[in-house]
Amino acid sequence: MTCKTVTALILIVGLTAGCAINPGSVHDDCDWAEPIRPSRHDVLSDLTLAQIVAHNEVGARLCGWRP
Repeated sequence: MTCKTVTALILIVGLTAGCAINPGSVHDDCDWAEPIRPSRHDVLSDLTLAQIVAHNEVGARLCGWRP
């Protein structure tokens, strides 16, 4: 094998090594997403408040978040 071939093979193996998944684990958005809970001292625009409410309502519906 030439040096270029060996280098290409090492590069391919290195790049694909991180692509493996654990077949026994299933992840969804509920694993990493959390409700947004602003402080009473936060100053929010109406649009930001509407986005937080929408985010939290979707999380409550899909992930069972509680207020």
